Amino acid sequence: MRFRHRDGSTVHLAYCTNVHPAETLDGVLAQLREHCEPVRRRLGRDRLGIGLWLAKDAARSLITDPAALRGLRTELDRRGLEVVTLNGFPYEGFGAQEVKYRVYRPDWADPERLVHTSDLARLLAQLLPADVTEGTISTLPLAWHTAYDDQRADTARAALVTLAERLDALEELTGRSIRVGLEPEPGCVVETTADAIAPLTAVDRPDRIGLCLDTCHLATSFEDPETALDGLAAARLPIVKTQLSAALHAEHPHEPAVRAALAAFDEPRFLHQTRTRTGRGLRGTDDLGPALDGAALPHDSAWRAHFHVPLHAAPAAPLTSTLDVLKDTLTRLVGGPHPLTRHLEVETYTWQALPQELRPRARPQLADGIAAELTLARDLLTDLGLKELP
Repeated sequence: MRFRHRDGSTVHLAYCTNVHPAETLDGVLAQLREHCEPVRRRLGRDRLGIGLWLAKDAARSLITDPAALRGLRTELDRRGLEVVTLNGFPYEGFGAQEVKYRVYRPDWADPERLVHTSDLARLLAQLLPADVTEGTISTLPLAWHTAYDDQRADTARAALVTLAERLDALEELTGRSIRVGLEPEPGCVVETTADAIAPLTAVDRPDRIGLCLDTCHLATSFEDPETALDGLAAARLPIVKTQLSAALHAEHPHEPAVRAALAAFDEPRFLHQTRTRTGRGLRGTDDLGPALDGAALPHDSAWRAHFHVPLHAAPAAPLTSTLDVLKDTLTRLVGGPHPLTRHLEVETYTWQALPQELRPRARPQLADGIAAELTLARDLLTDLGLKELP
C-alpha cells in the first residue's frame, strides 16, 4: 500500500510474511498464493506491499538461480504484490516449534550473517518495483547480550563496514539504493534506541546502515517515543524502516487475575522478554515464564512483555496493549512536514502463539486478521494527513 505524504514523497505500508512459516522457495511461492493474495483481495486493493522474509535456504536458491529469481518477481507481479523491504532478522527456523534464543544466531560476529544480509540486498535490488529505487532490510541488533565481548564487537563492526561497502557497490551496479537497519530488541546488545547510537556512529555510514524501529520493542523497554526519536535525530541516525507492532501490557501484575491472564500468553515457541520500570531503571527477564514464576521482577509497577499482539484487537481486560505507543511514534514519524521514515511494516508474527481461543482456526481467519491490522494502520496514516494511492 502506498501513501502520498504532504511533502510529495511516497510512504510504503506492508505486512511482514514471517507470520507464515516457510524455509524454501517453494514455501515462499505458496505464501504468496495462499496468504498474501487473499489479504490483498480482502482489502480491495490492486496492489499490496509485503515485507518478505527469506530464510537462508530460500535466499540461496534465488541467488544461485537467476531464473528462479525472475520467476519470483513474475509471481509477485501476477498476484498484485510488491516488495520494498525485507525482514533479515531471522536467519532460519522461525517456523520451528521452539525458536527462543535460536533467532539470535548467527549474530554479526559470525560470517554467515554478513553473507546472508549481502545476499538479501542483492535480491531486493532485483525485486523492487520498476518505479522504486530504494529498499530496506531489517536485521539482528548485533547479538544476544550474553554472546558478546570486545573481540566479537570488533568483528561485528568490521562486518557492518564491509556490508556498507557492498551496498555502495550494489547501487553503482544496479542504480538501487539498499539500506540496512539494526532492530533494537530487549535482551540484545542493542536493546534500546540509545544503545544503537555508539555502534552505529562507529560504523559512520548512516547512508547505508541505520535503525529499524520496532514499536513493540520500544514499548517493552518503556522508551518514550519523543525522547527516543530526539536522541536519534541528535545523533543523525536515520530510521530506515519502522515495524508497527504492539506489546502486552499489565498495569497491576500483583493481582492474581492479571497474573492468570499473563500466564495464558506464556508459550514455548518464542521468547517474550518481560520488563518493568523501577526507580533504579529497568528490571527484566528473558521470558514471561520466569517473571511469573518467582520474585525476579517487582510486582508494584506495570509489566510489559515482548509479545506482538494484533494491532486491531487488544487483549481482554485486565490486560491491554501498547497501541498508544505505536500511535505516538507514528505521529512523530510521518505526521510532520517530512517523513522520518518511508517504509512501514506491520509485524505481528505471533498469531499462532496467541492463547488457543484467540488463534485463527484456518487461513481465512488469519487473512481476515492481517487485513484488519492493515486497515487500522491505513486509517492511522490517513488521519495524519497522508493520502492513500491506488
